[in-house]
Amino acid sequence: MINTKDPKVEFAINAVRQAACLAADIQGEMVSEALTKDDRSPVTVADFAAQAVVGYLLEESFPGVLLVGEEAAAVLRAPAEKDTLNKITGFLNRVIPGVTPEMVCDFIDRGVDEPGENYWTLDPIDGTKGFLRGAQYACALAYVEQGVVQLGVLGCPNISANLQEDIGGNGSLAVARRGQGSWISTLRGEEKNNQFSPLVVSARTEPAEARLMRSFESGHTNTSQIDAFQGALGGQADPVRMDSQVKYALLASGEGEIYLRLLSPNKMDYREKIWDQAAGSIVVEEAGGIATDLDGKPLDFSQGRTLKNNRGICATNGFLHDAAITALQNINA
Repeated sequence: MINTKDPKVEFAINAVRQAACLAADIQGEMVSEALTKDDRSPVTVADFAAQAVVGYLLEESFPGVLLVGEEAAAVLRAPAEKDTLNKITGFLNRVIPGVTPEMVCDFIDRGVDEPGENYWTLDPIDGTKGFLRGAQYACALAYVEQGVVQLGVLGCPNISANLQEDIGGNGSLAVARRGQGSWISTLRGEEKNNQFSPLVVSARTEPAEARLMRSFESGHTNTSQIDAFQGALGGQADPVRMDSQVKYALLASGEGEIYLRLLSPNKMDYREKIWDQAAGSIVVEEAGGIATDLDGKPLDFSQGRTLKNNRGICATNGFLHDAAITALQNINA
């Protein structure tokens, strides 16, 4: 069982819970069918609000400890963004009574640190398009020591603790600690008080039966190479389409076998951001799976804000990892 009394675990669970629940409120109140395609204001408000919550709580629990976040408050300090900042401040007052716009910016900027030997990394809203569709997204927080993720928490407001889509429901919270397994609980409601169930990856060993975790948006992956990869495996199983690091939670629970982040032909030098992979990767690993890059190399979180030494992502249930890496080599991914 995971030690929820560990100060780092306790902080991470509390921080993600509060940030993800606030994000869910913002999604529920700001995202509607009337939202125009180019209006990103709801996710902008949620991104900054969630990072401010985590920044505030981190300073309360571990003053001065490094936080590497996706956002910075410089844009919000401009006069043209006053209305946006006021909206964020209004939502933050639900969590931090009496907070001012200047304080909000300061809390957000707790996340502008560069990675050191030990640091936290945060993606406040992973899955922008899912959030704007009123669908899946995650709040992802991880703790890294010496380039290795030691703790990860995923707050998933729109998927239940039994990994079924439940828009506007109680949501789920997945947490993993190195050497203590991967666990899941309810994000909201009575079950939230440390009642965690173990996550265990699928036991499938036949490559042809592998279910691929694919992005909901086709523009988020190299579709032709994904198809070629599945052909190399000999697989015909229907893919599981899902936004964000929620895919990692599904993989960890046995709802799929393989998750890939391939390189776009137009961006072969692209490297993943650390906050996009840190929390999810340990959730899969501690559930019995494996997360590497496309060459089978371990993910190295010691190289700054990106996985500079790694090409893409290949995460599996473990049993199919060698077959996945071989298939990737065969299609020259």
